[in-house]
Amino acid sequence: MFYYLFTYLDQAYDLPGAGVFQYISFRAAAAVITSLIISLLLGNRLIRILVRKQVGESIRDLGLEGQSEKKGTPTMGGLIILGAVLVPALLFAKLDNIYIILMIFTTIWLGLIGFLDDYIKVFRKNKQGLAGKFKIYGQIGLGLIVGLVLYFNENVVIREKISAEKLIQTSESGEIIRITEPTAKFTKESVKSTKTTIPFFKNNEADYSRILSFLGEGYEKWAWIIFVPIVILIITGVSNGANLTDGIDGLATGTSAIIGATLGILAWVSGNIVFADYLNIMYIPDSGELTIFISAFVGACIGFLWYNSYPAQVFMGDTGSLAIGGIIAVFAIIIRKEFLIPVLCGIFFVESLSVIMQVSWFKYTKRKYGAGRRIFKMSPLHHHFQVLGYSEPKIVQRFFIVGIMLAVFTIITLKLR
Repeated sequence: MFYYLFTYLDQAYDLPGAGVFQYISFRAAAAVITSLIISLLLGNRLIRILVRKQVGESIRDLGLEGQSEKKGTPTMGGLIILGAVLVPALLFAKLDNIYIILMIFTTIWLGLIGFLDDYIKVFRKNKQGLAGKFKIYGQIGLGLIVGLVLYFNENVVIREKISAEKLIQTSESGEIIRITEPTAKFTKESVKSTKTTIPFFKNNEADYSRILSFLGEGYEKWAWIIFVPIVILIITGVSNGANLTDGIDGLATGTSAIIGATLGILAWVSGNIVFADYLNIMYIPDSGELTIFISAFVGACIGFLWYNSYPAQVFMGDTGSLAIGGIIAVFAIIIRKEFLIPVLCGIFFVESLSVIMQVSWFKYTKRKYGAGRRIFKMSPLHHHFQVLGYSEPKIVQRFFIVGIMLAVFTIITLKLR
């Protein structure tokens, strides 16, 4: 909203300083500061309200050290994150940008699903919360909407590179004396495409539509049949991965802040034609505006970490965990970096993988030997380390270190090919 207000004041009245709102860097910085302030102020008030309403977490006894002390800790703190993300986004981002609209929609959609789950747990006294199948239906529904919008909306385009032909200079006798191969440049026209980035490869772009090339001429128009299910799979996987990671104080929040900061850098360079050309990556017009949204997201996570760090004063609940996972997934898909998710979101990935491995192996050994066996002491993975005797702060700090290393590795894939 401020963008439109100050643009009008700058054009109509030449208001000194109003033009600074044209710069993404300024609005991104303002979004970070605003989200931090909102999360810190809102957090303190919301915690008092939750305590007064006795909205406490019902802890399932897993036999872990210090677990009983968490009983009664206020939950549904994800409302702090949602407010601290949405308000700065509405204030500083261009609200007619299709990518911003999708991100706001994603935040509200998954926030509502998570809120409903927490509401059933807390107020209906049902420890199971919202049935798992309904969560999956909600995630699939979001993936379907996001996938179809990204595929069919006319404003979702990229500007592809074209390889200039080799310039061959010959002598009078026809002999080749010099060959010049100009650097590929971006075309001036934007095109619809289902291309995405494949990390670690020099010509690192792959097109989902190529999977259907066996259909013959015109196969490109059916690319949505491949694209949409992939979007659904990514959103569901990352959202549930974030939910599983939210098991000890500060882990999911801090990890998400690291991931968000990295995605912000990738969005910045992908939305800037100069940087994209220099780094030889896909240029996505208008995607730079996402930097404002993800800046608010990072600020919200850091602000919430103030209250969620050990010992936590409030838990985010599914209201926050489902939303932050969905935000990360949709953001990565928009900037065509979804294949970097296993690296960048490595913490989410191994947490989910540990649960899949544990459950699968237990069922297999129970069926084969009559008694279930386990790979880990307990899953998700952070509980395994708790059983081994590591304290929560040590586990969280070490996971943060791994998360930072993965983030740095993700950034260097821009040049490491």
